[in-house]
Parts: sequence; C-alpha cells; structure tokens
Amino acid sequence: MQKPDVDFINGLPKCELHLHIEGTLEPELMFTLAERNRIEIRYNSIEEVKKAYNYADLQGFLNIYYESAKVLINEEDFYDLTIAYLKKASSQKVLHAEIFFDPQTHTNRGIRFSTVINGIYKAMLDGEKKYGITSKLIMCFLRDLNAESALETLRQAEQYKDIITAVGLDSAEIGNPPEKFDKVFKSAQSLGFKCVAHAGEEGPAEYIWGALNILKVDRIDHGNRAVDDKALIEKLSVSGVPLTMCPLSNLKLCVIDDLKKHPLRKLMKKGIVVTVNSDDPAYFGGYINENYIAVAKALDLTVEELGQIAKNSFNASFLSPEEKKNAVEKVEEYLISGVK
Repeated sequence: MQKPDVDFINGLPKCELHLHIEGTLEPELMFTLAERNRIEIRYNSIEEVKKAYNYADLQGFLNIYYESAKVLINEEDFYDLTIAYLKKASSQKVLHAEIFFDPQTHTNRGIRFSTVINGIYKAMLDGEKKYGITSKLIMCFLRDLNAESALETLRQAEQYKDIITAVGLDSAEIGNPPEKFDKVFKSAQSLGFKCVAHAGEEGPAEYIWGALNILKVDRIDHGNRAVDDKALIEKLSVSGVPLTMCPLSNLKLCVIDDLKKHPLRKLMKKGIVVTVNSDDPAYFGGYINENYIAVAKALDLTVEELGQIAKNSFNASFLSPEEKKNAVEKVEEYLISGVK
C-alpha cells in the first residue's frame, strides 16, 4: 500500500463538513476589523494573540473565540471573513464546504441576524464565482444557552430557508446534553432543515446516542467517544451516519494528548464513515490539508485510506446525489492518476 506525501494530500479533492466560520478569523484580519470598527481588543500584537492560543480545554478556547468575534460588526466584516476562508480552502483543493455559523454569538451583542447571514451568503456566491468552490450554510445553536434562545433563533432563520441548509448544535458540551434541544430540532425538521450536532467531543458516548435517537441528526460532529461503546460503533456502522472528525482541534483542546491516539482509523476500520475537517483553523494551527497531513502521519494512513476519507467527505455532504457522484469520480480519477 502506498504512503501519501504532502503533495498527494495537497492535490487530493476534498470536502469540508465541520468548519466554524467565526473560527477562521486570523489574527491579521482581527486587527484589521478592530481598527476599521474602532473596537478595542485586549491584544497588542499578532504574536500576543498567537501566544494566547494555548487552551486547557474547550471552555478555555471558547472564551477567546467569543471575545475575538466582537470585531465582527458589519455585513462587510462577515463577507471578508467568509471570502478569506473560501479562498484558502479552494487553494487546498476543497471543492465544497458546509459552513457553520453561530448567529447567537452576534445577535446577543446587538448585531442583526440579517447582517450576519447576508455578509456570509454574498461571500459564498462570490467564492463560487472567483474560486470555483461551492458551499452550504449550517446555522448552529449555542448549547450553553437555553432552548428558548435557540427557538427564537430558529424563528429568525425561517425567512432564510433558501439559504440555510441545516441546523447544528455547538459550543460547551458538558452539562448540555442533546435532549435539552429536542423541541428545537423537531421544529427545525418540520421546517425542512437537515440536522447535525456536536457530540462526543468532550461529552460522553451517551451524548452521541442522544443526538442520534432524540435529535435524529444526519451527521455527528466529532464523535470521538463512540470508540468507548461497542453498541454505538455497531449503530454508526450499520446506519452509515457520518462523523466529521477534527484531529488538530482534538489535540489543541486536549481531547487527546497525542495524535497517535486519535480514534479515526480505529473507527474507520469498524466500518464507520469518518471524515477529516479543520473545525476552527485560525485557532488550532491548521486548515484542512494540515489536518490530513498530521493525522496521516500520526496514524500511518495509506493513500487508499485517505482517498476513502475524501470520498466519504463528499458522500456525507448535503450535495445532491448527482453532485456527490461527480465529486467522488474526481477523487477516483485523482487516485488512478498515480499522483504521489
């Protein structure tokens, strides 16, 4: 079996399914927006910002993440943030991205829902025109806020059903089980939204069961703790519900202490549909290719295994069957071409 090199990974067609657009806010853009909007931030230099990116856990990261987001004020800011990500992703051979955004992070500080989504969506349209990358939008509820806040956010999203493909669940997992949002997800599904949820990152395998059985999600975001539960492994394998895994995020947030211990390959060998994604790349030291490279090296993945992960990413997406088929064929053509 062939071993991949960096050039192979860089050229491999792929899809990104677990990406928080607020988590792509690079320090350079943060300072630009802070100056443009006359927002005071607690950092004096890019170097100081990067030094702060040492987290003991998920909450430590979230504290910095939410503070940094306060520089996002106007539609132009959300446009600039999103187009920068799409340009970067396209350069890493991402053909399609399904982008999370957290409206409550912004509406709770007085930014209009329309400001957020219009800026992001205009960039998505321009990203396809300029860089050839297609994208879909997933609106996430902050699970450390109450379900009433999530329902209000869902009401605001109704008029954007033609723009928003799915709803998700993110932020602090511990103490905020999926069942807290049962009513919200039922309402979202009645409106025609697809559903995903973060589960089993810091939370236990029971949270993955809850996301599957109570929230009826189409995908599990992260899903690391599935490895602890044989019955859950069987459930995921048989159902085909994909996991959108984020290796560098897991390392940076101390979910694992060594990439060699990452469960991705073990779960893949059990027949689970696993994908590789970057989560919050500006904060975790790498975009999607850096994640592929790091996990391939740590787990000694083969060209064939990486090719399968790339095909999984398209098949696990919310693209149409025809679009999935065309994208998977591009991966297969790339593998056949013998690019090393």
